[in-house]
Amino acid sequence: MWHPDARDLKPETSHLKPLQDMAITRVLLADLAGIAEAAVTLAAGGLVAFPTETVYGLGGDALNPAAVARIFVAKGRPAEDPMIVHVADMADLTRVTTELSPAAALLATRLWPGPLTLILPRGHAVPYSVTAGRETVAVRLPDHPVARALIAAAGTPIAAPSANRFGHTSPTSAAHVLADLDGRIDLLLDGGPATIGVESTILDLSGPQPTLLRPGGVSLEELRDLLGDVALGGRAAATGGQLAPGLLDRHYAPESTLHLCVGTPAACRAWIREQVVAQNAAGHRVGLLLPDEDSALLADLDADSESLGPAGDLTVIASRLYAALRALDSRRPALILARDLGESGIARAIRDRLTRAAGRVVYC
Repeated sequence: MWHPDARDLKPETSHLKPLQDMAITRVLLADLAGIAEAAVTLAAGGLVAFPTETVYGLGGDALNPAAVARIFVAKGRPAEDPMIVHVADMADLTRVTTELSPAAALLATRLWPGPLTLILPRGHAVPYSVTAGRETVAVRLPDHPVARALIAAAGTPIAAPSANRFGHTSPTSAAHVLADLDGRIDLLLDGGPATIGVESTILDLSGPQPTLLRPGGVSLEELRDLLGDVALGGRAAATGGQLAPGLLDRHYAPESTLHLCVGTPAACRAWIREQVVAQNAAGHRVGLLLPDEDSALLADLDADSESLGPAGDLTVIASRLYAALRALDSRRPALILARDLGESGIARAIRDRLTRAAGRVVYC
């Protein structure tokens, strides 16, 4: 339920230090010393970007409204977009949720730690600013040693959206974080590249039927194997707070315009070829975000290309997706072209991210 009069719903930011006056963000290796210093920063209400197996997160004490408010300021994030609360182990769940249903307990036992976020009843200590005013909270137990060590050392659950400006392409390396947030956050733990490369799956367990809100590192097929019927959701609420992050129609977007082709590989390649020729004739540079096989077949085109890996290895493509998109975007092409890879397994997550990043989706 939406609470428009909740005092901590819209983060109060007038008391916060102006972002332009902040020092350059400190970067530490994600070793024992770095984790210990980052934990002190979090406990003091500061902001720390840190690696997870999905993407880099921007963490603040989830139970401290002032720290949560700083996350909104650093990202330029609207108050209507909730955050995921990260915990270090199952014992922390009592601090962030009032109930663990049989379905939630089963999923937590089988799939945590891992890239799965569950929508659960909000614990009383969780500020409404974290949940966008709702009586539900998004919770995840990450499968990354640095993330879990950091949360445990900080001694508090951590609210952590992706460590980038709101709506931008998500970060999968420390360099990506600095490109968006240098000088806007206190500290960055460099733990190397994220392995999965797309955000966690979000499953809503607050209603009568489990509903997939955002596909991610745990596939729809895996969820249905455990739960039976799982409905498909993921549409943004028309008004008020969103049920989960990542539901807005425009998200994960590069600065350059992205067009996505949905169809058979051959039809999409033909459409991409036509677009590149037309753009070149108009004097425009084009970027191609494609599997290795497509890049080889279109190698004669005058275009910048970032290969994603073999079409038959979607885990590799997912892990390279955001880095390749950022690399293309840094060259500022007039247009970036990509094609859909289906909806089986993690391909569904890749489709979701490219669709929300795209200014146009073409069906061939």
